[in-house]
Amino acid sequence: MVLAHEFVKAIPNDLKERTLYVSVDYATVVHKCCCGCGREVVTPLTPTDWTLIYDGVSISLNPSMGNWSFGCRSHYWISKSTVRWARPWSSSRIAAGRAQDLRLKERYYRESETAFQQTEKAVRKEAVKKLWRWLSNFWRS
Repeated sequence: MVLAHEFVKAIPNDLKERTLYVSVDYATVVHKCCCGCGREVVTPLTPTDWTLIYDGVSISLNPSMGNWSFGCRSHYWISKSTVRWARPWSSSRIAAGRAQDLRLKERYYRESETAFQQTEKAVRKEAVKKLWRWLSNFWRS
């Protein structure tokens, strides 16, 4: 199955079958489930969720779409705007995948927060140095 794509500012209320709606403003891709159940599949584009590749012609999303909360429990890849069906996962495999996703998110955001705190500390230290230099020059005058 080949999917069309549309770049949109906001996701429309009525989704067409076999169409990926890409909102750069909201960093989100939405489409109707490829199994035909009609459910809306939302894929946020973040460092810990999905990544999108647009080659000027087609769209690829990574990782796969695992619609485990849907009745259909469909599982597929979207690669170069083509749906490639994947094997279904057992309930235990789904639970393990969700736990791994949670661990990866926690690690990513913990490391991001640590990097931010280190940058903030360095900026404050530099600001204090500049203030001391300015005060030293002021007192000498």
